[in-house]
Parts: sequence; structure tokens; C-alpha cells
Amino acid sequence: MFRLAHFSDIHLGPLPDITYRDLLSKRITGFINWHRHRRVSLDNGIIDQLSDDLLRAAPDHIALTGDLVNLALDKEIEMARLWLEGLGKPSDISVVPGNHDAYVPGAIEKICAAWGAYMTGDDTASPATRHHFPYLRLRGPVALIGVSSARATAPFLASGYFTRMQERKTAELLEETGKRGLFRIILIHHPPVRGATGTHKRLLGIGRFQDMVRRHGAELVLHGHTHLATVHRIEGYGGATVPVVGVAAAGQSHDGGKTPAHYNLLEIVGSPGAWQVQLKRRGPAEPGGPVVELSTQWLVSTDRTPA
Repeated sequence: MFRLAHFSDIHLGPLPDITYRDLLSKRITGFINWHRHRRVSLDNGIIDQLSDDLLRAAPDHIALTGDLVNLALDKEIEMARLWLEGLGKPSDISVVPGNHDAYVPGAIEKICAAWGAYMTGDDTASPATRHHFPYLRLRGPVALIGVSSARATAPFLASGYFTRMQERKTAELLEETGKRGLFRIILIHHPPVRGATGTHKRLLGIGRFQDMVRRHGAELVLHGHTHLATVHRIEGYGGATVPVVGVAAAGQSHDGGKTPAHYNLLEIVGSPGAWQVQLKRRGPAEPGGPVVELSTQWLVSTDRTPA
């Protein structure tokens, strides 16, 4: 059995000191949104609770699907680097960026420089720019493929983009790892499912992503962005279905209006053509309560690997 912990949308706070120059960009809308909404709906104490419980669960690997920061300020990026180092070694944690990590032009390059060791494939250099995605990590029977949908957008937009170049490279990785009989997991911030979020927050290139999975197969897709505990399904190779799993924001309080904070613990068993995944969601059941198992369900993946 392989155990994978998945959490997302950390939105580490509080915001550091910010200058008027910092606000001469899209950050002004994010700054206002933080003080109106996120500052009161997010709780860093819950993040600490989840992190401690996650580490006690001793998963084989940890997947983080983006939005570690809020406005991609330099101090936030450094704070997130220190937080990652406290969570574990780069070889044990795979990160993909979210739209808040790429909040303004140039931010994606800064996070790649700061967190690159957590966003690189095996035996390759740390990504220097957004063009270095996807990456591949092999852990036991599992192939983790990290895709970046993050990009800087105009104010009031939080959309992502799955490019043709990433499609081509990701397809090659899916084909290669599928022939080896590995359990292929795609990590992406934005959900590659139509209607999963509002138009202003959607992934551009959903059709491209789904066509790729239909042609080359995959066993599981993990995403963040929506702050919701969801399970969607898309078509895989040969008509099989591929679970697409979302998770709440890691610091979401119980009175914030969205799914309260939790992380996903996925237990993967089986063999090619007969994989099974048990999804356990763990978080506080009530404000101030301990982390407990909130729900359990089986996600059966019967994807047929291309011959």
C-alpha cells in the first residue's frame, strides 16, 4: 500500500508589512479581499493542526496543489519556503503552484527559485521558470506528474491555463509511465472539470487536458483552488473513468462559509488494471476540536493503460 497525503490552498498568513509601491498592481484587490474575507475566514492554527496530524500519519509522500501564499510578496515567498522546510524534505513533498503564487508578473519565477527543490523532477535541476513544467517523480508504484496552471491574471480574475506545450510533455510522461505499469497521479491547481468553479476562476484548456487523459490514461488527478471537498470523474483511456479529487483550503475555519479545513489521505493498493484508492478526509469536526477522520470512500480506478 502507498499512502499519499494531499492538501492545498495554505494561504499562509498574516500578511507581512506591505508598501504603497507593492499595491500599485493587482495586489490592491487582493489586499482588500484579504482584509474583508480571508483574514477572518482562515486560521493558521488549523494549518498547524493538520500538519501535525499529517506527519503523525507518516505518509509515503505529500502533495501540495498550490496557493501557499496570498499576494506573492517577497516576504510571503520566503515565509512559505521556511514553512515547507519545516514540513519535510523536498524529496518527500511535491508542490505545484497556484494562481496566488503567480499573483503578479514575475512572481512565478521567484517561487521557482525559492521552492524549486519541491517542484522538480527526479535527477533534474530545479525549475527556473514556468516553462519547466511538467515534472515527474517516481515513488514506489506511483508516478507523480506536476503540472502548472498558474499564471498572472488581470484584477478580479483567477483563471489558470493548461498550455499546448505542457499537454505535449505531460502526454509523453503519461505514456512512458503507463507502459511501466505505474499509478499515475497528475497534480494541478485548477480543477480540469467543466463547471467545477466560476467562469472567472476556471482553467483554460480543460478540453485539451481531458483529451490528453482520454488518449493516454491516468489513474488520479488531484487539485486545489475551489476550497471544496469534491470528487469528479473524467474519461480515461478506453472509456475508463479517472477520479478528480479536490480538497478544502488548509486553513479554512468552520465559520468561513466553505468546506472546513481538512487534508486528504489516499491509500493506493492493487496493480495495473485493478487499482483501488481509499480516500480519507481528516480535519477538525468542530471549531477547536481535534483532527479526526471526517469521511472515507473508495475511488476505484480501472483505467486501461495504453498498450
